[in-house]
Amino acid sequence: MSTNKYSKHDSNQGILKTTSVLSLGTLSSRVLGFVRDMILAKFLGTSFRADAFFVAFRIPNLFRDILGEGGMNSSVVPVIAEYAQKDKKDLMVFLNAVFVLLMMALSLLTVVGIILAPVIVRLIAPGFMEDPEKLQLTIRLTRIMFPYLILIGLTAYGMGVLFVFRSFMIPAFSPCLLNVSIITSALIAVKLPVDQVFCLAGGVLFGGVLQLGAHIVPILRQGVRLRIPRVLDHPGVRQVGRLIVPRLFGSAVYQLSVFVDTFCASLSSVVGLGGISAIYYANRILQFPMSIFGIAIASAILPTLSGFAAGQNMEEFRRTLIFALKSILLVMMPMAVFLVLFATPIVRLLFERGAFDAYSTAITAQALLFFALGLFWFAGAKILVTAFHSLQDTATPAKVAALCLLVNAALNFILMGPLKVGGIALASAISSGINFFVLLSILSDRLKGLGDGLLEYSSKVFLSAIVMGGACYLLWHYLAIAQELVRLIIVTAMGVIIFFQMCAIFRIQQAQRILAWILRRP
Repeated sequence: MSTNKYSKHDSNQGILKTTSVLSLGTLSSRVLGFVRDMILAKFLGTSFRADAFFVAFRIPNLFRDILGEGGMNSSVVPVIAEYAQKDKKDLMVFLNAVFVLLMMALSLLTVVGIILAPVIVRLIAPGFMEDPEKLQLTIRLTRIMFPYLILIGLTAYGMGVLFVFRSFMIPAFSPCLLNVSIITSALIAVKLPVDQVFCLAGGVLFGGVLQLGAHIVPILRQGVRLRIPRVLDHPGVRQVGRLIVPRLFGSAVYQLSVFVDTFCASLSSVVGLGGISAIYYANRILQFPMSIFGIAIASAILPTLSGFAAGQNMEEFRRTLIFALKSILLVMMPMAVFLVLFATPIVRLLFERGAFDAYSTAITAQALLFFALGLFWFAGAKILVTAFHSLQDTATPAKVAALCLLVNAALNFILMGPLKVGGIALASAISSGINFFVLLSILSDRLKGLGDGLLEYSSKVFLSAIVMGGACYLLWHYLAIAQELVRLIIVTAMGVIIFFQMCAIFRIQQAQRILAWILRRP
């Protein structure tokens, strides 16, 4: 029942293998997600109905991150990893106790959320009160989709259990089921004499059922049997409780930041019409590299770092963390440059059809451009927060997040006047950068240094990305191809080649190692 510990020689290879599985699953989900969003954009555009749906869907997701998915990743996984090395019977009692308590908490929160939906919607999107029809539609959709919180919260718990047992396939690919369900509901909705947004809401709930169901058999195969325990007061539960309280605070702080963004984007008199939808679509594009690489690497290293921390092997902990930071920098830096340069054609190709017109493209591309400036900070901070959680320290990231919330809120109100929705995105990018550097400084002191040539390495990657960006920009403007999609594909392919060629010139070993690992795979 013990977890598989990576040695000094193969921990990075194990992380790469795990990351490849998670990345492939995430890539599949994101591709389906883009298909889903293209369909939503065609039918809803950036209309008031789109704003209502996205706000309503965001509300249960907000509480999910606070009590469900976020708590599982940071608080439960390290404790499960510790108990998995002990007695199997005690582990089963612990897992069942957590399951029952989580089910009770999620159910209670769902009931309260349905009852208080009018209050919650008014708090999150006060600008909707100017349009009674939009407000009432959002409240109704929120009540319909709130039970999704129970389904996805329990799914997140199942993911955490499977992560500890090094079973990554189902957690990687199960999010595809939600996208398939929403796409199917959207296609069915156009043939029925009903409001399309209500069919989409039903698709969200059915997708949650599919995701939860997909985890049941794999968990049973690991020898886990879900039963009602005689007592819930297990020592492991108390340990999770000590970890989860500051983590809940940290998640609440993050969601308050989302609330501030939504609040500002709903003020159409300041940022213009369609602000919420523009932020949503821009975030969807940004989350593509974030999920495929950033979140995948963070998820892959969590059980590994937790094992090293439990065994007091801090040198391997430090080495693995540095490897993860270098890997994420290698991917996110050129990606950020590319998104900044080609935000408009990317948005136009993905979404501009039907109700999503040229104005929708313009405001979404503006938000994407400024979000992209903070792409590495978003992903890098995720890696660092994972490291703190592996050390069973959930308080420090929460305190730093609270500081960054204040910065983000202040910058939102300063920047959204001159930059509209772009100012909201830029505020998030800047506050994320502050979050990253503060966490890096604290963790470096705690681990007695995280240098290992990070500054020199970062400079080389940055220069490689800039050269790539300049070449792609010239190629885009001088390539005589009328089809924008074909031109973007060619420019992207050339950009990848140029970037890795620059990495070879600068002797960036991380790039060489990753390429060698990819080429060795059958």
